[in-house]
Amino acid sequence: MKITHIETYPVEIAVKPERRMISSLGQHTVSRYLLVRVLTNTGIEGAGEATVAPRWSGETVWGAQALIERVLSEHLVGCDPFDIVEIDRRMDASCIHNWFAKSAIEMACWDIQGKAESKPVYELLGGACRPLAIRSRYSMGAYEPERARARAKELVAAGFTTIKVKVGRDPAADVERVHVVREAIGPRIALSIDANCGWEVETAIRAIHEMADCNLALVEQPTPDGDYAALARVRRAISVPVMADDICFNLVHARELVRNECCDVISVYPGKQGGIRKAKEMIDFAATHDVACSIGSNLELDVATAAMAHLVVACPNMQIEKYPGDLLGADYHEISIAKNRVRIEGPITTISQRPGLGVDVDWQLVRQCRCN
Repeated sequence: MKITHIETYPVEIAVKPERRMISSLGQHTVSRYLLVRVLTNTGIEGAGEATVAPRWSGETVWGAQALIERVLSEHLVGCDPFDIVEIDRRMDASCIHNWFAKSAIEMACWDIQGKAESKPVYELLGGACRPLAIRSRYSMGAYEPERARARAKELVAAGFTTIKVKVGRDPAADVERVHVVREAIGPRIALSIDANCGWEVETAIRAIHEMADCNLALVEQPTPDGDYAALARVRRAISVPVMADDICFNLVHARELVRNECCDVISVYPGKQGGIRKAKEMIDFAATHDVACSIGSNLELDVATAAMAHLVVACPNMQIEKYPGDLLGADYHEISIAKNRVRIEGPITTISQRPGLGVDVDWQLVRQCRCN
């Protein structure tokens, strides 16, 4: 089997008003992502998704499209989609970084493999080690106190047992917001925070200590990108488990996290890691050093949500039972680009046993959602 052509479709899809995100990175009200269609000489095709975010990974929908069409495609046409190692090698030799653009092509190749072998992707990764129904936390934006209070109560009523609150903006307001949410949800619901690199180390330590009575379950990425010493210092200064996310894109970063004893958990997902294979490699590496992994999110559509779920189902060290992740992105959006969307009911995301990623993209609808 050979890759014959790669098509790209930039889309713009609004986020549901009640789910719009506010974090230290700003507001996320509209998703401008890239859908990718990899075609082969056998007629089997695969779908991928680049969940790009300029303020987070630095990638844009237009940049990802240009990179795939003008750089990566010429090196990949003629490749065997089953040879993921070679595909990764060619993409990495063509350009550095651009994690999400590369992951879109790579996940499409896994989709092709699964369809060719009549197997879901999690079977290609070694088989299911947990149920296909996965419980997620809910990531709540850095809302004003009354909105945060009301939303927290709605989430508990909807069945969520873990709520993550965005912080990393104004420390006083952050501390107030977390206290308000804890009061609203009561003592039994797990509560975590995510600063998205928004705090300096002293601010992080002080703010977390001021939240001591909130019984935090997890502190995610409290310090700036690239500063491993700062993250390690926060971990030593607090009694709450620390998760690394924005600071870890590849295996080199993971090694630095381990070497500096920075974290208890690493947030891993195919888009951020440059593909499913590289994500699994990082998960397995973390396991050898007794560091847990969980699934992160960039508010994905159905294709990338499915890729993430297959990874979770197949990897024992994706310890979502202890450190719940986020597989809800597809449900944040007003429109689904899938004919058979990933099933999301409250906190539970369920993937199918259909071949490949199990998602059939509605390419006609994708064209209607085109981002100019």
